[in-house]
Amino acid sequence: MGQSRQQRIANPDSKYFLRIDESTRDMSSADIPFRKEMAYEYGTAQGVASGVRRIVAENPSAFTHVGTNTYIVGEGEVAVIDPGPMIEQHVENIKDALAGETVTHIVVTHTHMDHSPASNWLKQLVDAPIVGTYPSPLNGGQTVEAHQEDFAPDEEIANGDIIAGPGWTLEAVHTPGHMSNHHCFALKENNLLFSGDHVMGWNTTIVSPPDGNMREYLDSLRVCLARDEDLYLPGHGPEITNTKPFVQAYLNHRLMREAQIAKFLDEGADTIPELVRRIYTHLPEKMHGAAARSVQAHMEHMVGTNRAICDGPVTASSVFVPGPASA
Repeated sequence: MGQSRQQRIANPDSKYFLRIDESTRDMSSADIPFRKEMAYEYGTAQGVASGVRRIVAENPSAFTHVGTNTYIVGEGEVAVIDPGPMIEQHVENIKDALAGETVTHIVVTHTHMDHSPASNWLKQLVDAPIVGTYPSPLNGGQTVEAHQEDFAPDEEIANGDIIAGPGWTLEAVHTPGHMSNHHCFALKENNLLFSGDHVMGWNTTIVSPPDGNMREYLDSLRVCLARDEDLYLPGHGPEITNTKPFVQAYLNHRLMREAQIAKFLDEGADTIPELVRRIYTHLPEKMHGAAARSVQAHMEHMVGTNRAICDGPVTASSVFVPGPASA
């Protein structure tokens, strides 16, 4: 990218703008066609597409659905995508599912603690290289939230890189936003996309600063819209079959959220906690912390596109006023 992730954008880009008027209703997550139901059994490798098996880790939570989806790609000589969290039984389940097969690559979509840590254990068991990349460096000694700090890929990947085995070809698709090192992987033979946490069928994705970046996330959604895969297999929850309308709904939701924030700024809401209280009336208070991280990501983006102003860098305690581009 030509600019540092920390630089603000001097010239606003209209593709990030959506205005609310009396004829435009506020968009909530209910406007995204979520599907929370998923057939699964912990410990069992289930076929989810031709040549693709899924094993669900037993780490259910409000942020992981019923658990992290680990995928086995191919037969005989295979790749394992996202070995998951440090749950010994899950790694044993992966090993059992691979009986008689050879793992050629351990592929990591991103290095959050529910996706990558088990890659080290699996590597010891199957002697295969870990394929992934590091998060982007952050300014000022900031740290990446919920990140596997000892992650050390044997092979670093970049956008467009190819990982291949007998009968399968994976293309790395860099999709920063949820995390700076996030990659989706396109399985060319099946015209499907392993979408990690970038796009999920059961819920919206968390974008949490400082490593999470809303402008990058919106741009990465547009990357997916420009592609032709007709099936997404995400890092949590069930598969997505209506891919383009679904991603468009994801994008519309974020743009509408920023229009909603702009409206509340005009009405005098000037802090992230106050914006959270006005926006997330449907959420229990215990979820407001995660919601505040998302609003902070939106505020970074809105300050960067001159739709909001604050004194200094955007923080959880910043005070905001509408910017010149919001007029």
